[in-house]
Amino acid sequence: MAAPPVRILIAYHSRTGNTEKMAAAVREGAASVTGVEVILRKVADVTAADIVKSDGIILGTPVEWGSLSVESKGFLNRVGEALGKAGPTFGEGRTAAVFCTAGGPSNGQDITRMSAIAALLAMRFVIVGGVNEEGFGTLGAQASTAGKPPGINDRDRADARRLGERFARITRQLRAAP
Repeated sequence: MAAPPVRILIAYHSRTGNTEKMAAAVREGAASVTGVEVILRKVADVTAADIVKSDGIILGTPVEWGSLSVESKGFLNRVGEALGKAGPTFGEGRTAAVFCTAGGPSNGQDITRMSAIAALLAMRFVIVGGVNEEGFGTLGAQASTAGKPPGINDRDRADARRLGERFARITRQLRAAP
């Protein structure tokens, strides 16, 4: 009998559509891994059941004033509430990752991801980082949307796909571990 699929929730907040484009690329990467079921939702549309049923959660947020969007912070609060009601172990045995978009290259992407990662660590998630095109580890995918042309480019999408694929592969491996 086959094991049930690993469930990955990709939750994102997007005002301009850039974070949504990155979320779609993360989903593409995660969905490329066999044995994985991917749910892509705006943070406002995620239910407590979506959270509790997930083996891994990836959060995408725009950088707003050097931090997560208010909607993304609210989502993290809802994750804590849903998992707290499900039992005292919170995110134990689950994976999490964060990606972000910002209007410029120095708008606080690292601080934004670290803020979300700190909250997820407090909820006992195992954090999975990204890998850049040179093979170095990262805090997670990011995009600076103030280029010429503005918005998400092919390199940003490739970074997001790598994060999604790596996240799905590691989540599947951790779930299969005894």
